Amino acid sequence: MSRTASRSRRTQETSIEVSIDLDGSGTTDISTGIPFYDHMLDQLGRHGGFDLRVHAAGDLHIDTHHTVEDVAITLGECFAEALGDKAGVRRFASGRYPLDEALIDVALDLSGRPHVEWHVDMPESLPLGDPAFDPQLAEHIVSSFATSAGITVHVEMIRGRNTHHVIEATFKGLARSLRDAVRIDDAGGVPSTKGVL
Repeated sequence: MSRTASRSRRTQETSIEVSIDLDGSGTTDISTGIPFYDHMLDQLGRHGGFDLRVHAAGDLHIDTHHTVEDVAITLGECFAEALGDKAGVRRFASGRYPLDEALIDVALDLSGRPHVEWHVDMPESLPLGDPAFDPQLAEHIVSSFATSAGITVHVEMIRGRNTHHVIEATFKGLARSLRDAVRIDDAGGVPSTKGVL
């Protein structure tokens, strides 16, 4: 069974193309025009073990917000499509993920019910990269992705002082948790008493 999907999104603000293979080798092709965001999406693909292609053009002369949001929405839709009926997936995953002084806890459920708990007191920081990525957008990315993908996600910062480290540990943690949750379990069937997710 091929767990792949491709999605496009076009608005007056952005043009987005995303494709994903959940059973890939972590090969990525990322270009959003926002270098820090590219770096985070690369983490998602590589550490998730997903083949991930994201090409985006947006109104970066105004702000990076529209591009960041629309990519996250499209990626979530693509992820949900690739999962299909979720037969045989492990469904739940969690862990603590360090990056130097930063430690992030991620727990998720491929429940079909979008919900995000974000408990990350982001250290004060200047925007990252050029064009600038506002660190406040990290929460918005996770929320937009989880809502579009139908996933419950809890993210909690245990500790951290460096904003780059906190955000990168979050993306790596999300990637590794997604990798574990989408893995096919020998038990088979849809992992729900309802019989559907």
